Amino acid sequence: MKQDISITTDAVIFAEEKEGLYVLLIKRKNEPYQGQWALPGGFLEEDELLETGCLRELQEETGLKLDKVERVGVYDAIQRDPRGRTISVAFTTKLSKRKTIKGSDDAAEAKWMLLKEVEEIAFDHGQIIEESLEKLQMSL
Repeated sequence: MKQDISITTDAVIFAEEKEGLYVLLIKRKNEPYQGQWALPGGFLEEDELLETGCLRELQEETGLKLDKVERVGVYDAIQRDPRGRTISVAFTTKLSKRKTIKGSDDAAEAKWMLLKEVEEIAFDHGQIIEESLEKLQMSL
C-alpha cells in the first residue's frame, strides 16, 4: 500500500537583544494545534526548493523577508504530524535585532517570544528550536 508523504519546512528565526534571545513564533489559525504557538512554516510546493519554500512560508505567515537561512536538519518521526506522514526540513538564522512582523496567511498572530518564556509549542517544534540553537552556537 502506497502512503502519501508530505514535505514541510520550518523556519527557526532568532534575534539577540539586551533582554535575551528571541525566537519568532506564530499562533496557528487552523487545526492541528489551532491556537497554539508554532514555528513559521508549511507545505513545500511541487516546483520549489526547500530553502525557497521556507523563505516563502516565513514571509507569508509573518511578513518577514529574508534572503538566506541555514539548514538545521530533517525531522521524520512517524507520528510528528497528526494529519499524516510529514517530513520537515528546518532552517535557521540569527538576526542582530527583532524586525517588524505581522501574522497573516494561516497564522492568526506572529510574535517575537523570549526563548526562556517558550513553554508549550506545537508539533516537535521544541526539539527543532533546541537543535537550531545548538547549530547556531557551533557555527559561531
